This record gives sequence, C-alpha cells and structure tokens, in this order.
Amino acid sequence: MELTPDDTTVFAWQGIAINATIFNTWLVMALLTGISVLITRNLRPDVPPNRWRTTLEVIVRGIEGQIEEITRRPSRPLLYFTGTLFLFIVTANLLTVVPGFRPPTASLSTTAALALAVLVAVPLFGIISRGLGGYLRTYIEPSVVMLPFNIISEFTRGISLAIRLYGNIMSGAVIAAILLGVAPFFFPVVMDMLGLLTGLIQAYIFAILATVYISSATAPVPPDPTKTAKDQT
Repeated sequence: MELTPDDTTVFAWQGIAINATIFNTWLVMALLTGISVLITRNLRPDVPPNRWRTTLEVIVRGIEGQIEEITRRPSRPLLYFTGTLFLFIVTANLLTVVPGFRPPTASLSTTAALALAVLVAVPLFGIISRGLGGYLRTYIEPSVVMLPFNIISEFTRGISLAIRLYGNIMSGAVIAAILLGVAPFFFPVVMDMLGLLTGLIQAYIFAILATVYISSATAPVPPDPTKTAKDQT
C-alpha cells in the first residue's frame, strides 16, 4: 500500500519523473485558475452577476470576514495569501472523491512547502507593516533573553503546520485503505464522507493559523508607557 502520492509516477518528461504529488498539484492549480477565469471573464458593472459569480463572491466575502474577525482590521493582501492557501488545500482535499485522485496534501513535501510559504510570509508582512527595525525588535520582546526562544518558536510553527496537515490527510487515506479490505462496499463511502469533512476542517485550521501568525507579526506596536509619561510631563 502506497502511503504517499510521491511513490506514484504519472509520467516522465526528459528523464524527469513526474509523480502524483506534482501532477495533482498542477491539476488543482489549473482547476482553480480555470474556474476563476471562466467566472470573472465578464466581470463588468453593467453585467448582472450569475449564480457562479455570486457563489464565488460569497466564498471570498466569507474568507475576508474570517480574516477581519482575527485581525480586527481590513487586510486585503492577507486575503490574497491565506485565501489562496485555503482554496488550494480545500480543493485538493475535496477532490479525493474522484477515483484515482491522490491529494497532494497527503505528501509531506507539499505540506512542508505550504508551511515554508507561511514562514516566509510572516516576516515579509511584518517588515511591510512595522518596518525592518520594528519587526526585528519583536524577537527581543519583552527582553533580549527571549531572542533564541522567539526564533525557535518561528520554526516550530512551520513544523507543526506541516505535520498537522500531512498527518490528518495521510492517516485518513490509510484508514480508508484498511477498511476497504474489510468491507469494500460500506466503509469506503463512510470514510469518503469523513475524509471530506476532515479535509475541509484541516484547510480551515491551516488558513486560520497562518492568519493568526501573520496578524501577530503585523499588529500595531503599543505605545511605550515611559515615553507617554514623559510627553505628559
């Protein structure tokens, strides 16, 4: 039994083996891009929205509302980043109902890449919001002693994101394969339903945690009480 789509080779191109993880990742990206282009191709004020455009707007508004509830401030660039993460993960997980499709999120390489994207995005958003000096000062708050602990915390966040997503998706595939051998007509249907629910929840958790990490790095710097007291005197 293959536990990861990395073990399945779809085709070879110029001597380079393209496994199921890479191929299905491209497939999900092409699907999301194609759907977005088809829905928004007539995006004009004089054209009334159809049901597909309305559905897309509801999804985007829902993601935007969740972000604003966490950050307590409008953040359109954050919507582009975490919204894309959520849509990619949830689409990849929901496509497990398609026979023969192996979700790329069941590969540790994919989840590690997504976690690495979050690790890179956190300091980038922080520097844009606070400036380089302001962001670097967060590593020595509340004192310089906390510097190594804050650095370790940044890396453990990424590791926990990758392992959490990979473990849940991979374990679901393993359990489904075991139950398929026990009762091939009943349990797979149940596991597919549970897999869809788990995939949706994991996409939501990943996007929420990414939003929380970036929000903490871009939070407004509180005023220094010593400076405030001096200004009042």
